[in-house]
Amino acid sequence: MQRIYFLILSVFFFGFISCKNESKKELPKKEVIPVVKKVEVAKKEIKQKEIVKKDWDSITPNNVVAFLTAYGKANKETVVQIKTKYGNIKLRLYNDTPLHRANFIFLTKAGYFDTTIFYRVLEDFVIQGGNSENIEMMKFRRKYKNYRLPSEFKSNRTHKFGALAAARRWQNNPDKKSNPFEFYIVQQEGGAHHLDNEHTVFGEVISGYSTITKISKLETSTDEWPYEDVYMKVEVLN
Repeated sequence: MQRIYFLILSVFFFGFISCKNESKKELPKKEVIPVVKKVEVAKKEIKQKEIVKKDWDSITPNNVVAFLTAYGKANKETVVQIKTKYGNIKLRLYNDTPLHRANFIFLTKAGYFDTTIFYRVLEDFVIQGGNSENIEMMKFRRKYKNYRLPSEFKSNRTHKFGALAAARRWQNNPDKKSNPFEFYIVQQEGGAHHLDNEHTVFGEVISGYSTITKISKLETSTDEWPYEDVYMKVEVLN
């Protein structure tokens, strides 16, 4: 019995470590729509869209674009709010980055972000959220099979102060696909424009700059993970 208990604890422990290590590969660096073949796919795409309309919890790596396109048409909200113990941050999501907007609304309504924290903090650079060592958070990722988002770069959507952008893996990711679960907010007043066209910017801060500043000043370990967990509750406003 003790051996079985030990094995269970080991599985959870290495799951935590794996998740945390994976997140480091998704971070924006301090320095520094896939094409679908048209041959005999029309019927498959129609069937796929019918499925996602019936079940708004059916996103997978194989139906990302179809799912989020349909979801975005049915869920047109663009304003969300992140609540933390240091204050609130209100964000406006851009309609011209439709997949990222729909994805953020989808995960918010699903309750994903409520299982996460601001896990990376760099004063005068970014605060980054959407990850944690919470078992419920890992369940979400397993359920949706860690899908990725096609990049949606726009010349008018840059890493200005208060920009909301998607984290991504830098290695072995030539198409610069976004991690759908992790995001960051630019806290540097001059912006972080070396990240333009590297990470998709899909929103901006409307209010709550003082909250961002407070979080950015938290003491962190050497991996930039704050000693103090800053949990968030994210809600769709309109």
